[in-house]
Amino acid sequence: MDFPIFHLDFFGNRFLIAFIAIVHVIINHSMAVGAAPLITLMEWWGYKKNDPEWDRLAHRILFVCFLVTTSIGALTGVGIWLTTSLVNPNAIGSLIRVFFWAWFTEWVVFVTEVCLILLYFLTWEKMKDRKLLHIGIGAFLSFFSWITMAIIVAILGYMMDIGSWSDAKSILSGILNPIYIPQLAFRTPWAMMSAGLFALLLTYFFTCRNSAIRPTAIRFISIWTLAWTPLTAAGALWYWKVVPTDLVPNVSVALLTQQYANYNNQMLWIILLFCLTQVLVCVWGMLKPHRLPRVALVIPFILALFMFGTFERVREFIRKPYIIYNYMYANGIRIQDYPLLQDQGVLKFATYVSSREITDENRLTAGREVFQISCTRCHTVNGVNSIIDKLQVMYGESPWDKEKVKLYINGMHNARPYMPPFPGNEVELDAMVDYLLTLQRYPEPLPGAQTVGVVLPGKPTPQ
Repeated sequence: MDFPIFHLDFFGNRFLIAFIAIVHVIINHSMAVGAAPLITLMEWWGYKKNDPEWDRLAHRILFVCFLVTTSIGALTGVGIWLTTSLVNPNAIGSLIRVFFWAWFTEWVVFVTEVCLILLYFLTWEKMKDRKLLHIGIGAFLSFFSWITMAIIVAILGYMMDIGSWSDAKSILSGILNPIYIPQLAFRTPWAMMSAGLFALLLTYFFTCRNSAIRPTAIRFISIWTLAWTPLTAAGALWYWKVVPTDLVPNVSVALLTQQYANYNNQMLWIILLFCLTQVLVCVWGMLKPHRLPRVALVIPFILALFMFGTFERVREFIRKPYIIYNYMYANGIRIQDYPLLQDQGVLKFATYVSSREITDENRLTAGREVFQISCTRCHTVNGVNSIIDKLQVMYGESPWDKEKVKLYINGMHNARPYMPPFPGNEVELDAMVDYLLTLQRYPEPLPGAQTVGVVLPGKPTPQ
C-alpha cells in the first residue's frame, strides 16, 4: 500500500506477468540450461568422430540458441523484473530483502554466462584447431547456465513454502526451503529433456531428407532426451510430494480455471498422453530414425510448449491465496498486518489514496480505492478474471443484493480457499460493495496509476 496501483483492466496484471515469465522459462530451460550441455556434447562427439557434419549441425543449433537467448531471453528476463515491480512491489521488495545476496550472485553469474556464450559462439570457427579448449568453454557455459537457474529456483521454492525462515529469518533458511531441492531435481532434467525436443525440431530444418547426418543426429538426440525422461518423472514426483497439503486442492482450478475445474481428471489424462507422445517419438527416433516422419520432429516440442505453460500456471496459482506462502497474500498485504487493517481499515495506512476517511461525498471513490488495493492484483473490472463476470455468474442479471454481496466477500476465503480474506474493516467493505454495485449499471474500465497519475489525500482525484 506504499506504492501507486498499476493496473491493466483488459488483460489483467496476472496475464502480463504470466506471458513474459512463461516465454522466459521456455527460453531459459530449453535454449540455455539444457541446450548448452547438449551442444557441447554434440561438439565433442563430432570432434571424436572427426565428422564436420556433426560440428556444423551443433554450430547451427547454437546459433539459434545464441540469437534467442541474447535477445528475447534477455528482454523477458528484464521484463519479469519490470512487471513484478509494477504489479506487486511489496512482494518483490520482500524477496529482495531476503535474497539480496543471492540475487547479487545470480547477476554476477548471469554476466559470466553472457560472456561465455559470446565467447563460445564467436570463437567456434576461430578455434577449430583448439577444439578441446573450445569444448571446455562450452562446459563452463553449461555450468554457469545451470547455476543461474539453481539460484532462481531457491527463490521460487521459497514463495511456495518459506520453511523455517519465519523463525530464523536468514538468507540460508530462505534458500534451504522445503521446495528447493525437489524443484531443482525436477527442473534440471526437465531442462535437459526439453533441450533435446528443441534440438529435434531444429534438426528438421537443418538437415536434408537424404543426408547421412539426419538419422544419426535424430538417434543421438533421442537417446539424450530419453536418458533424462525418467529423472524428470522422478523429480516431478518428488516435487509434488513436498507441496504443502493445504495448496493441493487448488490444482483443479489451477489447471482449468474455476469454470472447468470438474474436468480435472480429463486434463490429467491429456497431459499424460502428451508425455507419452513425446516419449514414443524419441523411442522411434532411437530405434528407427530413418523411418521417423519429418513432422514427428516438430510435434514433441509443440507439446512441450503446452507443458511449460501448464506447469508455470499451476505453480503460480497453486500457492494462492498467497504470493509468498504463509507470509504475504496475493494482494501484497502481509498476513501479520491483517488484524490491524481489519480493525482500522486499509485506507488509513495507504499512501496513494484520495482520502483516509469515508464520507457520504467520497463513498464511491473510496470504495473504488479499496477495490484497487484489495483486489486488482488478480481481478479486472471488464477484462480477464472480471469482477463483473464473477458477480453476474453468482447473482445473475437482476440488481445485485448488497447484503448478499457483502456476506460473500466477508467469507469468500472459506468458500474459495485460493482467495485471500478481505483486508479492510466493515465501513470499507460497505463502500467497496457500493462501488461494485455501480459497476453493474456503469461498467466503466478501472484505470491504473500509469494512466491517470497518483492521488494523495486532500488533492483532487485524477479523472
